[in-house]
Amino acid sequence: MTTLVDYLEDVAKSSAESTAYIWQDQPFSYSSLTEDINQAAGTLESLGIQKGDRVALLLGNSPEFVISYYSILRIGAAVVPMNPMYTASELEFILSNSGAKAIVGIGKMKDPLLQAKDKLSSLDHVILTGEGSDSSSGYISFSSLLDNNQTPMGSVSLTKEDTAVILYTSGTTGRPKGAILTHENVLSNALATAEAMEYEEKDVSMAVLPMFHVFCMTVSMNASLIKGVPIVIMPAFSPKETVTAIQKHQVTLFAGVPTMYNFINQMPDIGKEELSSIRLCISGGASMPVELLKRFQERFDVPILEGYGLSESAPVTAFNPLHGERKAGSVGVNFPGIENKVVDPEDREVPPNEVGELIVKGPNVMKGYLNLPEETSMTIRDGWLHTGDLARMDEEGYIYIVDRKKDLIIVGGYNVYPREVEEVIYQHPDVVEAAVLGEPDEAYGEKIKAFVVTKNKELTTEDMHGFCSQHLAKFKLPADIEFIEELPKNATGKILKRALKTSS
Repeated sequence: MTTLVDYLEDVAKSSAESTAYIWQDQPFSYSSLTEDINQAAGTLESLGIQKGDRVALLLGNSPEFVISYYSILRIGAAVVPMNPMYTASELEFILSNSGAKAIVGIGKMKDPLLQAKDKLSSLDHVILTGEGSDSSSGYISFSSLLDNNQTPMGSVSLTKEDTAVILYTSGTTGRPKGAILTHENVLSNALATAEAMEYEEKDVSMAVLPMFHVFCMTVSMNASLIKGVPIVIMPAFSPKETVTAIQKHQVTLFAGVPTMYNFINQMPDIGKEELSSIRLCISGGASMPVELLKRFQERFDVPILEGYGLSESAPVTAFNPLHGERKAGSVGVNFPGIENKVVDPEDREVPPNEVGELIVKGPNVMKGYLNLPEETSMTIRDGWLHTGDLARMDEEGYIYIVDRKKDLIIVGGYNVYPREVEEVIYQHPDVVEAAVLGEPDEAYGEKIKAFVVTKNKELTTEDMHGFCSQHLAKFKLPADIEFIEELPKNATGKILKRALKTSS
């Protein structure tokens, strides 16, 4: 079985001194990266980590993430990426549920990680970045992974069904679920990304989305490294620092979520010149408002390709084509080797432009949810992954995400899709961001509430109602409009509607 690691090693052999990544303005070669990966892999083996074990990562964007990720795969273990913003209880749940044998984490998380190690019999090792060695401390310093002159015992025999990554979903309903991604899942999607976006060694990619998130992991990290494309690693997203780094390193490939594009578009003192090196912007993680897409492309003269994916599909299933028609508001057409369908509640394909549930089939579809056979059988039926997203597909195969099934609002028996209302609100020139959700209503069952961030503090509820009434049927109009300073978001910049529901 050919793996991501095999592809990386092939690039290192043919282009040893080419830049693999840039960190804090310093370039690091493929030979340097693969040497670090092999050293870390050998040390992990010496600690007793072997094929089939799970190793968790609690790291921000950094060389340590890349080295750890590939060294774990190198010895046939599985990577369990985690968000450094998780609470101690969230960390303990995932470490326990995954049965992680070791964790590589940031130094500031030392206390909760050592407490987890004391509680969990499965967790043998805590490895920390930015911490010195101390034999009595109960942890290992990350630097020691690279200083032991250890090399892996040899190549590990892997099949395409062996687990590579376990991704825990955000857990919007109950506890997070661990999506099991195989080596075939992660490799096939990285190759499909590189093919569809035509990655070449002359490109320069940027990793500014969180690396622990599957969007960045596949599109910015894996697809770039296996094609010899250097990655500019940004520790976090800052509009100013991101634009500065794009200019400085002549970045050609930028992947972000709509919120990032919105923040960059709000910057007053930049123009086409600052983003002139970019040949392609990629958007995913959430639906991009059509108005934002148009404003950004017109202002910076840079194409944005919007696509669609989810953790359970490693993640990409559809994208607007690089060559050919790009349709605003659409997430595009089938990704290479992947099939999308829109079906009714009985899983029968619906006619073009009719709304139903989007389902997906391909080599990228997960093996299942860890330790959840019933959830797995409900989600994957006859080889098709049921996404839980409502969509329609036009006659040319372009997919339009309408909304999450669970976000559908029913007002007096009428279906209202929050995205349709949001698209209208975004058209108002003073609106920066908006989110729409349903709330209980005695008379109509549900009513529509809109949360709006505006740059005009004098904008009133009446103004917004008047604007919306020009574009929406009466039953689709927000019953309540609340102006707020900022919408709550997760680490990738995706708007958290469940937090709005809690606060409202």
